[in-house]
Amino acid sequence: MKIISESKLSVLCCYTVAVTLFSALTCCDKERVFEQNQKINDRSWSENNPLVFNVDIKDTASYYNMYINIRNADTYRFSNLYIFMTTKLPMNQIEKDTLQLVLANDEGKWLGSGLGDIFESRILFKEKIKFINSGNYQFTMQQAMRLNPLPGILDVGIRVEKVK
Repeated sequence: MKIISESKLSVLCCYTVAVTLFSALTCCDKERVFEQNQKINDRSWSENNPLVFNVDIKDTASYYNMYINIRNADTYRFSNLYIFMTTKLPMNQIEKDTLQLVLANDEGKWLGSGLGDIFESRILFKEKIKFINSGNYQFTMQQAMRLNPLPGILDVGIRVEKVK
């Protein structure tokens, strides 16, 4: 009979708890079709570092909400974030948007949820839309602030979910 050391047993228990927690959190998120967040190197987003997200859409009958996820440090010195969003549709059409994402209120209080000095915001980008064609939709985001590189942005992402 092989005996497991106490430290290995502790690691095994932590791993089991983490896997169970992750499974519980993700299985209850049935509306999510896609969610990906990309880390910004050195906590500073360069305009020369566009972020690309490829979303495969199969269901063209459903309605969707799209969100932009932003994770920022409280050292981020602006209350908003401007980004250029380029969308390449499956039929190679291109759409371009300039978005203002509000991260803090007029008093400087962060609007997203936070723990310590890190804040996460999920900001509605498009509401109750239908994707006309099935296939790959490519979303490219580029920071459009006057400061380059832009310090204090940690992660940027996209979430697509079906409307209930």
